[in-house]
Amino acid sequence: MTAPWLDIIGIGEDGLDGLSPASITALEKAEVIIGGDRHHRLSTAITAKRLSWPSPFDAMIDTIESFRDKNLAILVTGDPLWYSVGARITRAIPAHEIRFHPQISAFQWAACRLGWSLADVETATVHGRPVEQCVPLFAPGLRILLLTKDRTTPASVAGLLRDRGYGPSKLTALAALGGPDEKIITGTADDMPQDVPDFHLLAIECRLAPGHMALPLGPGLPDDAFVHDGKMTKSEVRAVTLSRLAPRRGEHLWDIGTGCGSVAVEWLRLARDGAATGLDTRPGRLDMARRNALQLGTPRLKLIEGKAPDALAALAPPNAVFIGGGFSEAVVSHALKAMLPHGRLVANAVTLESEALLIRMHAKHGGHLAKINIARAEPVGPYRGWRSFMPVTQWSLNT
Repeated sequence: MTAPWLDIIGIGEDGLDGLSPASITALEKAEVIIGGDRHHRLSTAITAKRLSWPSPFDAMIDTIESFRDKNLAILVTGDPLWYSVGARITRAIPAHEIRFHPQISAFQWAACRLGWSLADVETATVHGRPVEQCVPLFAPGLRILLLTKDRTTPASVAGLLRDRGYGPSKLTALAALGGPDEKIITGTADDMPQDVPDFHLLAIECRLAPGHMALPLGPGLPDDAFVHDGKMTKSEVRAVTLSRLAPRRGEHLWDIGTGCGSVAVEWLRLARDGAATGLDTRPGRLDMARRNALQLGTPRLKLIEGKAPDALAALAPPNAVFIGGGFSEAVVSHALKAMLPHGRLVANAVTLESEALLIRMHAKHGGHLAKINIARAEPVGPYRGWRSFMPVTQWSLNT
């Protein structure tokens, strides 16, 4: 086993004064130090060759590897493995070859300044990621600590909150925490000040305005939460479908015949750090799915125009597959071959022809076959009655 040759050191706004003796020793021994401009400014007393992060970051991995025969240190902000470059580096360099030197994270600083229990808040980042991905976290009474992109983030988040009925939510921007230039700026989503420093963390206390409804995380969001043309997996059926798909953190879904994207969007709201690829032959449906992904906080939904199974060949293998349209034996065969271990396949049918095929697939592969009948109470003159939807036959299989 290769001995550790790389030191990744977390540093805060208090610079060298806040580092542990081991961190100081690693920096003093370093012949080369890699970091951002801010990190270098915080450690000017240490003499070494200095390198800055390139863009894109992936270009730095080869540079890091080229210094294996040198004493190399990398400076990062706070905790190297909590939304930091340390996690990216360990995908290229084994963790046992690295010595990590953690510092207090921005989350910890903010929680202490606000008197919040860190165990009771949601932590997330929109640094280098679409800001819309924080939307699924919005819920009455919830507290969120958010790593930001720059000074524009509070205004962007405030807009997302207002559009969803959370205008009264309290926002607190905490800048340069733990250093001499520390600054705390407060407001609400309705009136947040604009003069926020680039380098800050945003704290959100979600408050829902009267007359607005909070969306659940899922499954089974209301149908009217989506832009659709009437042809969609209805809320009750969607809830059953997602329970069979069983979203899990970091997993990948294929949504074949995605339509307005309702199943894929809910998958992503439930599967933190997960991925989903929606496939459809109709550009108009894909446009609806794209709009729903942004509105409901899943901008990482990947959408492809094409027909299964041919369009599936270039996709990353899935952990789960939902077939809501374009069902055929060839599609099932391709999905089962591509699926990763412990995968789940779910297919829904409303026509007699598709149902007959589902029954054949169940006879061939096993699994679970169910008929889902949904009726909703609706007005009938001055009274109410049950309006039934077309029954859905569902085949599900765990591999």
